[in-house]
Amino acid sequence: MAVHIPGARSAPFAENLDAQGRFRSKDEIKQRFGRLLGGISPAQTVVYCGSGVTAAHDLLALAHAGLDGARLYAGSWSEWITDPARPVAQGDASHRRKEA
Repeated sequence: MAVHIPGARSAPFAENLDAQGRFRSKDEIKQRFGRLLGGISPAQTVVYCGSGVTAAHDLLALAHAGLDGARLYAGSWSEWITDPARPVAQGDASHRRKEA
């Protein structure tokens, strides 16, 4: 079963790209993140991944679409799990929001 930071929502970076490997249009990315954020402001959004590398892609996509203010948790999952006091959620993260 998948584990993740509680409150996280899955946003695979590859979905920012079209079939040619280029960023989708600003409108497509706005729509994508509009659905994912569910009304949460980009300024209240923190992106992360396993190590902080691919999450930077989502951060760039957000900026490309004019959805400014999101932040990168650079330590990402690899840092989060180093502290056993931090909570971990199990299950599908596709319908959960990212917490600020």
